[in-house]
Amino acid sequence: MADQYAYSGDDKRPTEIPAIRWEEPPEGPVLVLLDQTRLPAEEVELVCTDASTLVEAIRSLAVRGAPLLGIAGAYGVALAAVRGFDVDEAATALATARPTAVNLALGVRRAHSAHEAALAKGGDVRQAASAALAAARQLHREDAEASARMAEHGVTLLDELLPGGGHRILTHCNTGSLVSGGEGTAFAVALAAHRAGRLRRLWVDETRPLLQGARLTAYEAARRGMAYTLLTDNAAGSLFAAGEVDAVLIGADRITADGSVANKVGSYPLAVLARYHHVPFIVVAPVTTVDPDTPDGASIEVEQRPGHEVTEVVAPQAPVAGAAEAGGGIPVAPLGTQAYNPAFDVTPPELVTAIVTEEGVVSPVTAEALAEVCARSRRVTTG
Repeated sequence: MADQYAYSGDDKRPTEIPAIRWEEPPEGPVLVLLDQTRLPAEEVELVCTDASTLVEAIRSLAVRGAPLLGIAGAYGVALAAVRGFDVDEAATALATARPTAVNLALGVRRAHSAHEAALAKGGDVRQAASAALAAARQLHREDAEASARMAEHGVTLLDELLPGGGHRILTHCNTGSLVSGGEGTAFAVALAAHRAGRLRRLWVDETRPLLQGARLTAYEAARRGMAYTLLTDNAAGSLFAAGEVDAVLIGADRITADGSVANKVGSYPLAVLARYHHVPFIVVAPVTTVDPDTPDGASIEVEQRPGHEVTEVVAPQAPVAGAAEAGGGIPVAPLGTQAYNPAFDVTPPELVTAIVTEEGVVSPVTAEALAEVCARSRRVTTG
């Protein structure tokens, strides 16, 4: 099979530009984002001066990934507070910018609650804004720490399931530092295996319809010097049949109380393939992605993306002569074609070998085991 070997230079962060950062220039505080819609062609930053700009960045996927959306949402509330905008209005707009990822609303609530608590204690607007910003920064730190612990737990699990190393891991969508305050979720586990000399191959699904595997995961793997190979989503079955996959590692946008996992569309078929071929299917996600208020997969609101993302192709931000009006890309389907374009699908818990969190590994995946992990996390946070 054709392989892509990235250069084996120093192991460093995928980019010198962080995915998100808070800055305070003389003209006022801003939230600076690495525009992920422009990758891998170019590294360009977006500067958000208000919540409405951030909402648009979230909807356009300039900033994305469940953990990072939570961080962005918290900073968005702080930005509104510091700049004197209506905090309640900003919180509502941010929390509903994308419906499936639970972390977004959680991050918004955390900063908003800190803001309200400061006001309730008699603080002025400046003190309340400082409280919101402190909450956002704390969430950012916690996510980085959670990422490191998930990587440690994940590599330990891989070594237990697949003794001897030489892991060939298939991943879907993008789960590295572009979605996290640290080095990511599922990608962080693969990266830890790479550093330990136990990763033989990272199989990267291109991940339709937005090619977040091809554009972003391959970008991160190349920067890390990892041995990786890109494949079309519908080629995964051939890999399983050839015995070329030792484990599947994916992230999650929401995990329900019963252990159902919502992730980028295409994850569920991988779970079915993995079960048939007796390959571990492992979900890596922080405890903040577990939503005990959503009982099961059928209760998840699955975001529907615009049809032109399927009926057109476009290079990241590249001007295209004669491009179609709807999405700015080149049509690959007849004009007027309707497209079914869900952003996510849902994998039932019985197809999930394990869920790796910063608080440990849940396997088998049951409602009781997930509830215990969440309770453990709450004890650590409040203890």
